[in-house]
Amino acid sequence: MALQTRSRMRHGIRRLGVEAEETAIIGDRMDTDIVAGVESGIDTVLVLSGVTTEHEMRKFAYRPRYVLSGVGEIAP
Repeated sequence: MALQTRSRMRHGIRRLGVEAEETAIIGDRMDTDIVAGVESGIDTVLVLSGVTTEHEMRKFAYRPRYVLSGVGEIAP
């Protein structure tokens, strides 16, 4: 991930007035969303209702902290 992306993540966290430990990135792509969270030091939530399948997730060296079937599991 580019340094610019990590910088943008940190900027967004500061702008929201929260700590990284209180933040999570929710996404459906391991190669963009989840890696951004992992490399920025925030929690990650992969939703399997989008691009990445559970089988594809296993191909990556890193893992999301949580894996959900869809965003409906977060806030029904």
